[in-house]
Amino acid sequence: MKFLAGAGPRLDSERRIPHWARMARSSIPRSVWILGVVSLLMDVSSEMIQTLLPIYLVVGLGASAVMIGLVEGFSVVVATAVKFLSGFWSDRIARPKWLAVAGYGLAALSKPIFPLAASVEGVLLAKGVDRIGKGVRTAPRDALVAAVTPPDIRGRAFGLRKSLDTVGGFVGPLLAIGLMVVLANDIKAVFWLASIPAFLAVALLVGGVSDPPRPDEAAKKPPSLEGALRLDAATWTMIALTAVIGLARFSESFLLMKGLDVGVPAAFAPAAIVLLHLVFGLAAFPVGALSDRIGRTSLLLLSLVFLAAADVALALASDQVVFYLGVALWGLHMGFSQGLLMTLIADAAPAHLRGSAFGLFALISGLIALLGNVAAGLLWDGFGPQATFAVGAVLSLVCALGIAGWMRLQAAHSRSSASE
Repeated sequence: MKFLAGAGPRLDSERRIPHWARMARSSIPRSVWILGVVSLLMDVSSEMIQTLLPIYLVVGLGASAVMIGLVEGFSVVVATAVKFLSGFWSDRIARPKWLAVAGYGLAALSKPIFPLAASVEGVLLAKGVDRIGKGVRTAPRDALVAAVTPPDIRGRAFGLRKSLDTVGGFVGPLLAIGLMVVLANDIKAVFWLASIPAFLAVALLVGGVSDPPRPDEAAKKPPSLEGALRLDAATWTMIALTAVIGLARFSESFLLMKGLDVGVPAAFAPAAIVLLHLVFGLAAFPVGALSDRIGRTSLLLLSLVFLAAADVALALASDQVVFYLGVALWGLHMGFSQGLLMTLIADAAPAHLRGSAFGLFALISGLIALLGNVAAGLLWDGFGPQATFAVGAVLSLVCALGIAGWMRLQAAHSRSSASE
């Protein structure tokens, strides 16, 4: 099946092309770079808020672990409620850029709501607006990346966008730490300043990216909603396999709470997210490039091994050294999985239905993540952090074994078909 294939060996005629010419022909498109920087700026803004939000909820508003899990789960539900429709509509109108602009714009408008929130309900409103924006932009943005990138460098392209995104993931927490020190732990002031990079991201997207040409299939007849759901078996299988992984990985808010549990000072709690995104960002691009050469799924399996190891370290951690080891392993899991998941969907989906495929993936994985976040909060309050991370480790290994077993069945089926 095509989503299991890597880049494969080059043809003899391809080998005769000079290396510099192949690299020039296969350079990552400008639009991918710009989308990556847009993601970077928005992630700086989001992480400045997100890394301090659990502390604000617990210390400032007196929220429990279950409430934090519900807040995170609520944000996922809101996002997933619109992701599929946004992806479908981007396929139908073949104008993914402007849907992405609308989504990033809503996310930017949500940022000033956070410092105005004086209750959990206010935070829920801000998260809701932010997540609606994320839901609107995600599938069209990923469809844009897939549309402008040749298949032989698609892993590199998605890996690059993820790497740039994660630069924002550790710059944002670093800014939050620095501003907390400078502003005498004034969380609301940090929330206000987080609005600036968000609005810069929207301006860059509007001025720097154009919609790709409309795919031939879509030019003949825009897809209907029923048609968008009739994806082929390869696409549906890949969507299901990648979405289930979300059950084993819960919100990063629980990492922050574990940091407080092992004695990390509240002002320096975002350091864990800095480390996570630093490892994530360093891994994502080379892993994506490697997947273009050797295939995707073996690297995805390795990511689940890293996640299980991270959960074990976090379950056993009683000091900051082991805690940060677990966070680094969690970052490796993200670097080995997040870009690959998008690449696998792009490889499997028909060109004129990529937005719908990305939206369906986001919808299914988001609903699974809701269950995982709420369950993690219940485990935390009922049995402590050790139980939460121990269950995560077991689920990670179950997912890995399930995917490995499915791969063996596919390989056996391919050998059987070839021998007939």
